[in-house]
Amino acid sequence: MHEKADITHIPEPEGVVPGTGYTHVVTGTGRLIAVSGQIALDGDGNLVGEGDPEAQARQVFENLRRCLAAAGVGFDEVIKLTYFVTDIGYLPAVRRARDEFVDVKRPPASSAVQVAGLFRPDLLLEVEALAVAP
Repeated sequence: MHEKADITHIPEPEGVVPGTGYTHVVTGTGRLIAVSGQIALDGDGNLVGEGDPEAQARQVFENLRRCLAAAGVGFDEVIKLTYFVTDIGYLPAVRRARDEFVDVKRPPASSAVQVAGLFRPDLLLEVEALAVAP
C-alpha cells in the first residue's frame, strides 16, 4: 500500500453548524493532486447507467478511484469533492454510491452545484476531486 498523507478533518468549526456527509475543513501537508471532473463513461467510452443517477455515480467514483490510483493515492487522501448534478434531487443516490468509496466517518470537504447541463445530455453528474499525497 502507499504511505498515508498527513490530513486533518475539522468537521465543526466554532460557530458553524455541523454538516451532514461532509467535513467543513480538511487540511493536509504534501503534494496536491487535482483530478478533473469524471463522468459515467467506462474505459471504452460507453455510458454506464443511462437515466440512473446511482449507477452513473458508481461509475464516476470508480473512475475517480482509478485516477487517484494513477497518482499513487486513494480516497483516504481526498480532501475535497465537487459535485455537478443536473438535478439536485440526485444527491441521495450520489451519496449512496459515494459511501461505497469514501470513509463516511471522515468525509472530505464537499460542494454540490446544480447545473443546466453537462457536455452530453445523457450525463447526470460530474465529480472532481482534490487530494493530498505524502
